[in-house]
Amino acid sequence: MPGSRTITLLKPDDAERRQRQAAHGFTRAGLVPGSVVVVAVDGSVDALCAVLGAARSQLVPVLLNPSLTPREVEALLSQVEPAMVLTESHQVASLFEAQELELAPHPLTRPIHFTSGTTGVPKAVTTGLLDERTAAAIVEDEQELWRLGPGDRLLMCSPMHHTVAIRFAVTALSSGAELLFTSKFDAANTLDSLRKDQPTAAFMVPTHLQRILGLKDLGREETFSSLRYLAHAGSSCPPSLKRAAMERVGGEGILEFYGATEAQFAFCTQDEWREHPGTVGRARSGRRLTIDPVDGGDGIGTIWCEVPEFARFSYLGNEAATAAAWRGQACSVGDLGELDDEGFLYLTGRRQDLIISGGVNVYPAEVEAGLSGIQGVTELCVFGVDDPTWGQKVCCAVVGGSGAINDLRDRAERDLAPHKRPKEYFLLDALPMTSTGKVLRRDVAALCGF
Repeated sequence: MPGSRTITLLKPDDAERRQRQAAHGFTRAGLVPGSVVVVAVDGSVDALCAVLGAARSQLVPVLLNPSLTPREVEALLSQVEPAMVLTESHQVASLFEAQELELAPHPLTRPIHFTSGTTGVPKAVTTGLLDERTAAAIVEDEQELWRLGPGDRLLMCSPMHHTVAIRFAVTALSSGAELLFTSKFDAANTLDSLRKDQPTAAFMVPTHLQRILGLKDLGREETFSSLRYLAHAGSSCPPSLKRAAMERVGGEGILEFYGATEAQFAFCTQDEWREHPGTVGRARSGRRLTIDPVDGGDGIGTIWCEVPEFARFSYLGNEAATAAAWRGQACSVGDLGELDDEGFLYLTGRRQDLIISGGVNVYPAEVEAGLSGIQGVTELCVFGVDDPTWGQKVCCAVVGGSGAINDLRDRAERDLAPHKRPKEYFLLDALPMTSTGKVLRRDVAALCGF
């Protein structure tokens, strides 16, 4: 049986009222257009409406994972110079009062989310403040793709600090659809909602799908007949899991999209995936995919995507990283892939070092930095390996310090968020290196038995 209820139904009219109240609360607190508001709390309807109310009143929300340690949060705050930091639910609740503030029709910025490059240094992805025409174009782009309306009810299973949660929330509410908002994913609760709340659309990462389909309470012949479609993204979905989900969902079935915190690139219908197994789809409307081949890649290369003007982004305070991400109207996040003759994209690597565990990005260099300085440990290499539950799991190879594994675990528990903590440690005599002294990260997994 499901535990305590973690899913709340939010109707568009109620969401609008609460966004206006929150916006007035920010103004009462002295915030002005352009002020940065950091939100690092567990997902809730209050938090969601506060974020949307801020964005629609020319404030800039910054969304952080509430499981980050104080040290991790401090490092990120230094990049955004916040006027307000909300880390407790009661702080968010205090914003709401009877008075309301008039709002723009759509968010006038995309909330800032942090991502990282291969250096592991977190980067703040921002659009800056937008004019109303650009803001409307961003929303219309999503509305065109997902086709939600007043008769729809969207079940959102992604945490609020993921960019996809805000995108889908804005799309649903601005289209007149109801939103089933998940404060914290629980497979049993989600199954209960699929049965009782009758959502017409849903978003999940593959780990969510796997947990639901693995429940003992799920009937062998049970289908989610209310769903028109179920969308997934965030990490690679094993073909066996995808096919199992296809058997449960009717209508348009399982839809997949590919993108990053920075931008959205491709979309794939169920029928397209059946005809082209393994693809993440073709370029979304208004976009064009190209591949910049790598030497010896045999058609594999860096994925570039020409995007509409409204989809431009930058890395706050990092001109070099911004310049590297753009080539005219095309952008890249460093992922590798290949295109077939019909324009279908196949991913071959998610950035050279990136680990995606449960749909959450983990950057090895950041984890290595957090574990550095343990006595007796001369070298570390963090890497990801395929995992049937999480998509990938975080592992760590250690040179020296045979008695330091417990110290490493203790350090990870203290200084790293749960999704960043290595699940397994392996002792090696030496790390494989290039002639220039760079670690061959991909070879480390083989040395550890994978």
